[in-house]
Amino acid sequence: MASKLHSAPPFRAEHMGSLLRPDDLLEVREKIRDTGVSEEEAGLLAVETKAVKDVVQLQRDLGLKAVSSGEYNRTRFWGLMWDEFEGTIRLQDADASMFRLYHPDVVSLIEKDRKVMPGDSVIAGSKLSWSPKHSLSNLHELKLVQQSLPESEWSNIKLTMITPAWFHMRYKEGKAYTPEAYANDAEYFKGVAEVYQAELDALYKAGLRNVQFDDPGMAYFCSKAFRQGWADDKDNTGTVDDLFDAYVQLYNDCISKIPADMHTGIHLCRGNFIGGRHFSEGSYDIIAKKLFENLNVNTFYLEYDTERAGGFEPLQFLPKNKNVVVGVISTKLRELEDKEAMKERIYKAADFVASGSGETREEALKRVCVSPQCGFSTHESGYPLSLDDEKKKLALVRQIADEIWGEA
Repeated sequence: MASKLHSAPPFRAEHMGSLLRPDDLLEVREKIRDTGVSEEEAGLLAVETKAVKDVVQLQRDLGLKAVSSGEYNRTRFWGLMWDEFEGTIRLQDADASMFRLYHPDVVSLIEKDRKVMPGDSVIAGSKLSWSPKHSLSNLHELKLVQQSLPESEWSNIKLTMITPAWFHMRYKEGKAYTPEAYANDAEYFKGVAEVYQAELDALYKAGLRNVQFDDPGMAYFCSKAFRQGWADDKDNTGTVDDLFDAYVQLYNDCISKIPADMHTGIHLCRGNFIGGRHFSEGSYDIIAKKLFENLNVNTFYLEYDTERAGGFEPLQFLPKNKNVVVGVISTKLRELEDKEAMKERIYKAADFVASGSGETREEALKRVCVSPQCGFSTHESGYPLSLDDEKKKLALVRQIADEIWGEA
């Protein structure tokens, strides 16, 4: 439980984890896909290792402390963790009737024949379990970053992890698992919490101290379109807010056993699909109080790059023992933001934090950080910014942090 304020991490200058992949990494993955050659024969590990080493150095050169792998080990932001849990079934040609067709990213997966793209979704076919033999991708990613850093900086490493509700929210009620696996959501959530606890324990023992959960779903609760879709869906029992509460509890169960020195955060992603397309709109107002007060993470990474996220007013509900990373720099638009205007936005955000907690702006700023609103490449390729654009955006984040806080 987030009982005391956790800092460093998060750091004053943050980013969301994914960075633009180098061409040689994309090429070797394309070769594997197109020719059927094995990863070993294609030399993926060597290319991956060098790419991670280079991107770690890029982050260090820019003065960023929360160093990630750039998500270079993944072809999509949620990685392979769920595929590695025992008991899962990867869907092939799943019928659209299994899905909530109003769920924002399900819409992007539906093909013309009303099937979802094979390999993009999994369900629990039997009881979920965690296996040290199979749950390797996150550990591999962590070790590659560790190899690229002095051991004294290992505690700064940030590993991103998909929300535990990722393969639940998209499905119709009771369809995230087979009847043989779980009788109801409560049983399923208990199973999910157990495998997440095991994954986090293994990563902690390997040296990880900084986890960021990536969660588009929580942002969808801000969307009027999604909420209306839920209300119109006669297959649902309970309200959409009941589901939100269940997900908060699921998170809390997943992180209930981590040691106090492991920092946890949640990024409420509004979508960063190929081409920089977003999936949801709506102010945080409707969920802010319950989200900030009830979800036991240390830090909230929020998107504030456009008006679709609403104003900073919901930040008045941020408790004194939690941080907010304000994502005011766009990873969707190449134009570089005005530094002074962004600093003013950070001060405005801090003023709302202060108004809710009876603090001065200076006191509130101790719980505020700055970042881009999302990653630069949440899937492998197809994004609007160049490497030079990315560097300029990250350098701007660093400059803003230096001028406001004068610290990491």
